[in-house]
Formats: sequence, structure tokens, C-alpha cells
Amino acid sequence: MPYPKTPWTLIGLAIQTLHLIDIDRVRHLIPAELNIIALWPGKTLASVYLSNYQSGSVLEYSELIVAPAVVSYQGKIGGWISHIYVDNPDSVAGGREIWGLPKELADFAWENGKHVTVRQQNRLLCSLSYGQQSWAWKLRLGASVFSTMGADLLMFPTEFASCLSLVGSHLEVPPESPFADIGLGKAFLTVRCEQLNLRVDAPTVVGQRKVEVSWR
Repeated sequence: MPYPKTPWTLIGLAIQTLHLIDIDRVRHLIPAELNIIALWPGKTLASVYLSNYQSGSVLEYSELIVAPAVVSYQGKIGGWISHIYVDNPDSVAGGREIWGLPKELADFAWENGKHVTVRQQNRLLCSLSYGQQSWAWKLRLGASVFSTMGADLLMFPTEFASCLSLVGSHLEVPPESPFADIGLGKAFLTVRCEQLNLRVDAPTVVGQRKVEVSWR
């Protein structure tokens, strides 16, 4: 097995942007069994998460996560990841085989602690400019994420501790990007996470997906 066993502990830095987007634009990206939570009439919360996991992590790699909605299932609340890219093939294998996440390989260019660009071959996925951290507070939080593997609906917990600060940002998602149709637009909030310590645990099966049968 080329990838580590769970839990994965990942250490480094991250930038996360938060967006209000139209529910109708992302419904097709999310399993029908999951209910999209509206934070505003017709709007849900989406996020873009860019991270660089460094020395001390179970694997060293960069990551781009696009979570187009906050969802619920039988009283459980979590995020749904529609697009996820990393620059380490072992992370791709682990993400797909442990958590059922649709990880793909991409290239990351981090520039002077204030800009990151993500490309897949010759296609630009996105670029993000972000401000420096001027003040911060230490925080420990937990969150859950849904995923699927075959007919199983999965959920896995994450916990992180970090020094957080609010910064300005400018996200660019070109028309050729696979997630351009989400309509992310300008972020209403951007969080910079320094001294990040993230723990991702193994998933558990929380339900079954409906299997459509067609008769010919």
C-alpha cells in the first residue's frame, strides 16, 4: 500500500475562501440522498480550500478542494467535495481508496506567501491572491465531510488546530476550469491558517445510495 493508514495528520498552511452560491447551480454535483442546506433563500455555502502540507505530515503535498455546498443526511451535517486536486500520487490513491474522494493530479505554484496557481497539464484550474497574516487567534475546530464509495454513502470527521486570521483575497476561476459553472464569484470571507495541524479520520458508512435500474 503506497499511502499511509488512517488517521492522516497533515501539517502546514491553508487558505480558505467562503462564497454564497445558487443552490440550483450545484444540485447536479451532489447525490440526491443529501439535502442542501440553505443559508439564505436559494443560496448555500461553498468554499475553496488551498493548502500546502509540509514536513511532519504523513505525506507532503499541496491540495485544492472545492466544496460547493453544506449538506445534511438523517440529521448529520457536513460538507460535500465535488472537485479535489493534489500533487502527490500517493495522496490520490489514498483519497480514492480510503475516502472515496475524486482526487486528481495537478501542479501547484506557491509564490512569496501571497499567491498560488493550480494547473492541470496546460489548463488553469484557478489562481488565488491572498493577504498576509497580521494578527491571529488560535482555534481548534472539527467538521465532517460526506463522500461515496460504490453504493455506500460515507462520512468522515476532521479536526484541526491552527492560528487563524481574516485576510483579503482575489480568486480567479477561468471558463475552462472544471468547476467554473459553480459560479463562485467574489469570496465574502477568506481565512488564512498558519501552523495548521489537521487530522482526517477513516470514514464510516452512514447510508446507501439509490441505484437506478433501467429496463430495455
